[in-house]
Amino acid sequence: MADTNAPKPSSSVKLVLLGEAAVGKSSLVLRFVNNDFQENKEPTIGAAFLTQKCNLPTRTIKFEIWDTAGQERFASLAPMYYRNAQAALVVYDLTKPTSLIKAKHWVAELQRQASPGIVIALVGNKLDLTSDSTGSAEVSGDGDDNAEDSGDARKISTEEAKTYAEEEGLLFFETSAKTGHNVTEVFTAIANAIPETSLKSARGPGASHAGVSRTEEQRVNLNGPRDPNAKEACAC
Repeated sequence: MADTNAPKPSSSVKLVLLGEAAVGKSSLVLRFVNNDFQENKEPTIGAAFLTQKCNLPTRTIKFEIWDTAGQERFASLAPMYYRNAQAALVVYDLTKPTSLIKAKHWVAELQRQASPGIVIALVGNKLDLTSDSTGSAEVSGDGDDNAEDSGDARKISTEEAKTYAEEEGLLFFETSAKTGHNVTEVFTAIANAIPETSLKSARGPGASHAGVSRTEEQRVNLNGPRDPNAKEACAC
């Protein structure tokens, strides 16, 4: 009989966030790692590195998160961060149609150049600006064609993005970093979708366990990714 008190295996997963500037990538990570939201967060320069654990029933996943800058001048740096990544969040703004076009560009690039089998989640952020901000965990497309008539700020229907995600084999969620809606669910779904064969053992005691209060402030040298002493958060 299995020992129910035995520690669960732990695996590290490299995850990258991609998307146009100001869609809320850093805010999603900050909500996931620190359960916090900053109304006027400064743009990311280059990339930021954070870690957070996700406890699954049979395994603990340690996400090593690379939050990349969305400005076009940093686009050429992206391959350094998604190289060898096992998962990616491609984020767009529900109120900005051009951001979905950019998201599709990133999805195509990941499918072309990233690791085979990478788990990609398409995430429509800023659900708090729409009239259906209290929707279900994995939002359905019902009723979104009338979004403009409802007077909300939504410009991209759930059905449009969800259909695209299904065609490309992507996970799909609509989130609000401001309220926290669906943020944990996105990362949990990714953790569950990572193939067992692509998991690696988490690194040993090199990372600090001192808390997460300053994790989001760590910035990365633009000469390339490195492994800073990122502080590790408790599982949410």
